[in-house]
Amino acid sequence: MTASDGDSTAESGLREAAVSIASSLIQAGHIAYFAGGCVRDRLLGLEPKDYDIATDARPAQVKAVFPRAQSVGESFGVMLVRRKGHVIEVATFRTDGVYSDRRHPDAVSFTDAEHDARRRDFTINGLFEHPLTGEIIDYVGGREDLEAGVIRAIGDPARRLHEDHLRMLRAIRFAARFRFAIEAETAEAIRAASGELRGISRERIGQEVKWMFAGANRAVAAWEMQYLNVDAAVLNETHMIVAPRRLGRLPEEAAYPTCLAGWLLDRHDGTGTDLRKIARRWGAALMLSNVELRELTGCLQVRQALREQWGGLGVAAQKRLAARPAFRSGLMLLQAEDLQAFVDVQRRVAELAESGLAPDPLLTGDDLVEAGYEPGPVFKKILDGVYDAQLEGAITTRRAALDLARTILAAAEESGGASGTA
Repeated sequence: MTASDGDSTAESGLREAAVSIASSLIQAGHIAYFAGGCVRDRLLGLEPKDYDIATDARPAQVKAVFPRAQSVGESFGVMLVRRKGHVIEVATFRTDGVYSDRRHPDAVSFTDAEHDARRRDFTINGLFEHPLTGEIIDYVGGREDLEAGVIRAIGDPARRLHEDHLRMLRAIRFAARFRFAIEAETAEAIRAASGELRGISRERIGQEVKWMFAGANRAVAAWEMQYLNVDAAVLNETHMIVAPRRLGRLPEEAAYPTCLAGWLLDRHDGTGTDLRKIARRWGAALMLSNVELRELTGCLQVRQALREQWGGLGVAAQKRLAARPAFRSGLMLLQAEDLQAFVDVQRRVAELAESGLAPDPLLTGDDLVEAGYEPGPVFKKILDGVYDAQLEGAITTRRAALDLARTILAAAEESGGASGTA
């Protein structure tokens, strides 16, 4: 079985589990529909990654049908039901009250399917599907917008965004993912409310951007964020509109920090600003992990070295740079902005690799101690000098490495930079 076969089997099993749960509700006398993203994705010919069920059954009634159901938001009518190894969210049809925190309703009222559809964010997410017949139930014009390739808020766009400001980024993410256009009134409402994103938690904003940049259309997402003025609040910097060329030219497999580096260069390269300082600000704005921030700054540093220093570096320095963990991502950035320079570096790295980019060192600190050297600051100077000579091919044996170590130590002692050996 191939990996894709395995994925297909898992997705088929997920739908079977969802159908089974919905069937149990229907047999108990309730209405039960597939809702939201799973309906949208199937109509687009995509395999849903999860299934949500909307029902007229109240939480207690869901619990009666599924005694082991877990409540994750019973006051909001949300229960989790496990079936065939999958966990499916089952939610009671509801209307939402006031959103005081601009993210979640203070309270909900249980209602019918139509009112439940009309309280959702965008028309393409307001569709229902009968799990047994496949009938699409559409109260909000979502199917028409799917066919037209449009992201449209349900009802009054300003009200939908006022309820949950994160919907601005969700609209952009969906538009980029599906290559849909954001309907004019919805787009204007996003632009008008863009500053309100500053009140949303940085974790939520960072996660939305990470999801956007995980797809092949990441440059479209970046452009939409700029075009709709949300970039200032997202990145905690001045609004600007620039073509995200580097970001758009990165290979699809580029990691998230590399994609951020591409967009950062699109926005700030050549402006005279400190790119490392900007990277740290973006790290805080997007709540990057320590590892992600190190990857972001690391690939920017490698890219700068490739642009400004590579041709003048010696063999050892080129090998050390090529052996850095961030080298591949830095090289991706170079490829995105200067294809010929990228080809030249690739050819040179292939030449360097013939003699080993990062061979095991001929000499270690333990070897120096065993040879009678006293540990101290000079150790690093000795080991670096010996390893550089090894990388350049000047020495090839441990004896030659020890001889060079003695020479380096003697020179250091002569200049007053170290004290003797045992």
